[in-house]
Amino acid sequence: MKKLAHRGPNDAGQLFDYNFESGFVRLSILDLSSLGHQPMSDESGRFFIIHNGEVYNYLELREILKEEGFTFKSNTDTEVILKSYIHWREACLDKFNGMWAFAIYDKEKKVLFISRDRYGVKPLYYYIDNQKFIFASEIPAILEVINQKPQANFQAIFDYLVFNRTDHTEDTFFTSIKRLKHGYCIRITSDEL
Repeated sequence: MKKLAHRGPNDAGQLFDYNFESGFVRLSILDLSSLGHQPMSDESGRFFIIHNGEVYNYLELREILKEEGFTFKSNTDTEVILKSYIHWREACLDKFNGMWAFAIYDKEKKVLFISRDRYGVKPLYYYIDNQKFIFASEIPAILEVINQKPQANFQAIFDYLVFNRTDHTEDTFFTSIKRLKHGYCIRITSDEL
């Protein structure tokens, strides 16, 4: 979280459950109150979200969800994303207009769902091995917690230097760190956590 503090000077939060941990630093934009604190949970405490970005049509979605019986405690698009996932599950992605990278954790089923927007405006990187899955919005945060010296990905470096391409594959400048491609999502189930 310290490596990402420059991205979110307004608030910070953490969640620990089972063998799942998340940390978040926040730049407050839509709801400047403490109600926008993340990780944000639903009323039951089952679902938690961390979110970077903005869903532009969140007010319209909020009204649809209110008609379906959902209530809201904040004025954030983050809460709308969370309630949309609870209502529509992964089909909620078809309803969002915006730029985002978010992770939703189901504390009851021990499932982690991660999504990145269609155009890849908001970054999301990850590292995975036989023992852990780590994700962050910037690579230095991942490098801080992995227990190995990363190896250079010479093909990705070549593509950048020769063709100025950086976001055409999941590859990054490090062989062990991948980029979640735009428009993609990841679901990790309890036996994988």
